[in-house]
Amino acid sequence: MAVIQAAPRVEPEPAPRRLLGWLTTTDHKKIGILYLVNSFSFFAIAGVFALLMRTELARPGIQVFAPHAYNQIFTLHGTLMIFLVIFPLLAGFGNYFVPLQIGALDMAFPRINALSFWLLPVGRLTILSGFLAKGGAAAAAWTGYPPLSVRGPFGESLWLIGVIILGTSSILGSMNFLVTILNMRTPGMTLHRIPLFVWAILTT
Repeated sequence: MAVIQAAPRVEPEPAPRRLLGWLTTTDHKKIGILYLVNSFSFFAIAGVFALLMRTELARPGIQVFAPHAYNQIFTLHGTLMIFLVIFPLLAGFGNYFVPLQIGALDMAFPRINALSFWLLPVGRLTILSGFLAKGGAAAAAWTGYPPLSVRGPFGESLWLIGVIILGTSSILGSMNFLVTILNMRTPGMTLHRIPLFVWAILTT
């Protein structure tokens, strides 16, 4: 009599948690998308600040905001546009396309790549928390020139710490791009053969 052995039951693999997967990813494409989402989100916030500024300037004299409040909105509009829209936008496209265009599997340092993105929320929360500080947020424009930046309230210090954090993120991302482009090109792709977009990322 033949003995028929039942096939072992295969349990289905648990579906990965999508949110956790995005929060812990080191994949260059996903990180690039996160950069782009960050940029467009803060483009909207900075756009609201721009509308508030234009509302105040619609007619001569003080319309809605006191001078110090207007300076805060002006400062944070410029800061968000430069450090949280333009720079991350470039990094987002670079993260997504550079490894694909040079034939690399990923960025040279995937975890540093993730770290450079996740420093952005820390920096932006530090900058925006100035609104909750005594004396308000930074009001010395996005350049932070003295003497206004020296005489500013505690929010000015929070702004400076936030910009340093964002600068650290930018430096880590730049280092990653440099090593990836210079060391991880596919065989036969010399610097004279890399696409123009990769050259743009390398030089900026």
